[in-house]
Amino acid sequence: MKAFTVLEGIVAPMDRANVDTDMIIPKQFLKSIKRSGFGPNLFDELRYLDEGQPGQDCAGRPVNPDFPLNFPRYSGASVLIARENFGCGSSREHAPWALEDYGFCCVIAPSFADIFFNNCFKNGVLPIVLAADKVDEIFTAMYACEGYTLKVDLAAQTVVTPEGESISFEVDSFRKYCLLNGLDDIGLTLQDADDIRAFEGQWQKKTPWLFREHV
Repeated sequence: MKAFTVLEGIVAPMDRANVDTDMIIPKQFLKSIKRSGFGPNLFDELRYLDEGQPGQDCAGRPVNPDFPLNFPRYSGASVLIARENFGCGSSREHAPWALEDYGFCCVIAPSFADIFFNNCFKNGVLPIVLAADKVDEIFTAMYACEGYTLKVDLAAQTVVTPEGESISFEVDSFRKYCLLNGLDDIGLTLQDADDIRAFEGQWQKKTPWLFREHV
């Protein structure tokens, strides 16, 4: 997993409440268990005018001209600003996979669904909870300024606006440690690889019959 330290990027809007995981990545794309390749189908039902199918080349599909991610001004955005209860619905981990594969490293909203919130941390995406009035201010400033950017400093736990305002946010210390060091569940386990190998070696000596090949 890629480490998250400081991010300065263009902000794109998802200006609606209760965006569920099926809207983030529709159900027909859940057949793959790879973490990559979901970016072209992020918000598929909103981005395109037809119904997308797994393996389909998105380059030739008709796009929805009214959906913000199709606007040139939000091209290359890495910060998504959203409304309350973002990521509700089913617990699919494909949702943060799709966000990360598209290029979003951070999502800011007044509230998140619990399972989606936890899955983000496990997949290198930083979900930030800010007060609704602060989110309103960011939406207003972003709409007024093309190319609006935010600087997100995880170590300092701040979101800094172009005007220099520093907005603090809370984050669990263990999750912060994992993101700063690029550690997912597998990475955390591998930190103890030597101890695990030593334990397995001792266990094999104590119970050799468990490790014999059966013909």
